[in-house]
Amino acid sequence: MSPRVVQARYLGGHRLALTFDNGLRAEVDFRARLLHRHGMFEPLHDPAYFARVRIDAELGTLVWPNGVDICPDVLFSLASGEPIPFGEQVA
Repeated sequence: MSPRVVQARYLGGHRLALTFDNGLRAEVDFRARLLHRHGMFEPLHDPAYFARVRIDAELGTLVWPNGVDICPDVLFSLASGEPIPFGEQVA
């Protein structure tokens, strides 16, 4: 299991400063990952809505008011540049 998000700070646009429970801190730009997605992800196209991000402390991941979340393993991979380990199930 990858480290979990413990802090997220909105930096503008579609960028967040993330801190993980293992101490890793990184800035992640989600623009390219979100703007081509539709359905539940469409509200996140608006930076003001994207800024409403919160942390689900139980899951250690990012969530938005409409129920969108991002797998914490994916977040850690984006922040660290490390691939998601094979053999772990990612939803």
